[in-house]
Amino acid sequence: MAINYITQEGYNKIKKDLNYMIQVRRKEIARQLETARSHGDLKENAEYDAAKEAQAMNERRIAELTEKLTSSSIIKDGDIPEGKVFLGSIVTIKDLNSDEELQYQLVSEPEADILENKISIKSPVGKGLMGTEEGQEINIQVPAGTLKYKILKIER
Repeated sequence: MAINYITQEGYNKIKKDLNYMIQVRRKEIARQLETARSHGDLKENAEYDAAKEAQAMNERRIAELTEKLTSSSIIKDGDIPEGKVFLGSIVTIKDLNSDEELQYQLVSEPEADILENKISIKSPVGKGLMGTEEGQEINIQVPAGTLKYKILKIER
């Protein structure tokens, strides 16, 4: 089993989601199943079928989150090299094509969420940013072409 490195914040979020699925969602679904059973014949009971499907999806999600936690190792601040973009770094970059400033946090795949500006270190942009230093100009090849960035600031 391959080890996935993850930030403490990402680990905590996955653990919180897992606890919710186990402690809250399982009970909600059990109540839905009980209510649906009380309506009689289960052969033509859409409410029962929907609750069973929700139960299966919840159990799959629990298995996925459990796997993520068991295969993850939390990266510590001391493991992050100073002055270089690394897992957990928050990097401010300037798009040299548009002059737009962007800020991303580099995270593991399970933590990636573009809506929160968290990009995976395995994505093309994440790979291109890894190991770079402040002031450095880089070109990153993506399916849409070449992105040209300047590293403005690196934070932990």
